[in-house]
Amino acid sequence: MTALGWVNSVLLVIHILSVVGLLALLLLQFKKSPRMVPSGALHSALTALVAGLAMVGLRTPLHSENADKWPLLNNGWVSVKFAVLAVILILLFRNSKKPEIKNSVWLSLVGLTTFNILIASFWR
Repeated sequence: MTALGWVNSVLLVIHILSVVGLLALLLLQFKKSPRMVPSGALHSALTALVAGLAMVGLRTPLHSENADKWPLLNNGWVSVKFAVLAVILILLFRNSKKPEIKNSVWLSLVGLTTFNILIASFWR
């Protein structure tokens, strides 16, 4: 595996861990009476965004090296994942300073994060 392949693999691990961390932080608020945005949720979502964008940027040079192993990405798939993550980030930014968030906002964050995981798992 080339150096770019290793970088892509490391970025993939960081991306997966940050998305799973975001979901875990949100689910930890399930039993809390005044639900709030966990302090690490915003950082986790931003880490997922940066790692995802870096992986998308690395795909073209990797495809140039070995087109069979690294096919080009589906731009529709990337756009949907980016849009979902952008909505998650907007909700997190708007509610990060509030002492309490509505149940609908919390459910939206959990649902969108789960949807993002499902898109990554099943849509190629």
